[in-house]
Amino acid sequence: MTKLSVNINKIATLRNARGDNFPDLINSAIDIINFGADGITVHPRPDERHIRYNDTIELGKIVKKEFNIEGNPNDRFMKLVTDVKPTQVTLVPDRIEAITSNSGWNTKENFSFLKEIIDELKSNSIRVSVFIDPNLEMIEYAKKLSADRIELFTGQYAKLFLKDRKNAIKPYIECSKLAKEINIGVNAGHDLNQENLKYFNNSLNNLLEVSIGHALICESIYEGLEKTIKSYLDILNNENSSF
Repeated sequence: MTKLSVNINKIATLRNARGDNFPDLINSAIDIINFGADGITVHPRPDERHIRYNDTIELGKIVKKEFNIEGNPNDRFMKLVTDVKPTQVTLVPDRIEAITSNSGWNTKENFSFLKEIIDELKSNSIRVSVFIDPNLEMIEYAKKLSADRIELFTGQYAKLFLKDRKNAIKPYIECSKLAKEINIGVNAGHDLNQENLKYFNNSLNNLLEVSIGHALICESIYEGLEKTIKSYLDILNNENSSF
């Protein structure tokens, strides 16, 4: 079964807009877990425009299921994650000024840098996932880096899905097959939603986890948070349904 990790950055964005603690991020995370989600994802950025570093520390105390921290491994980020020791760290090469993550690592060109980072994380008993584009060579180098998993950037898939879903999914199926052959785990995230998730999940037979935030929170404005989370879980659990 593919696990659902809910990215709560957008809840933090809403809270920060008024400068107080409403909605309460910690209580929201607890509710999300109680509604059935398998884990919580956060992506603290240097400007702390949504998730703050202190949020991450406090969440580390209460999230007893999967806790995934995403980010670019600068010195401050590395100190944070080695202190919190989440279940998983997902390394993302986002620029400081980036609105959202829109590309993966070149694991070949950044091999030496990433190797040092990954070795440090694994020495702290933290599972490591590397955010990459659907590129076979990048997967091969992620394996050489001793990463536990890759997270496939699904923005390209989501963009093409409505026009041509069969061609949209092809590179991801190829990546999934290679990952299975070389024994590296597969996660996925970015622009996945209730419309495109079932086809993606049913097309890959070794997808371990999806991280979904923006779409889930937007959809919950209309449907309610509990109902939206359960809808995603139904999609992920219905592996044998037609698509």
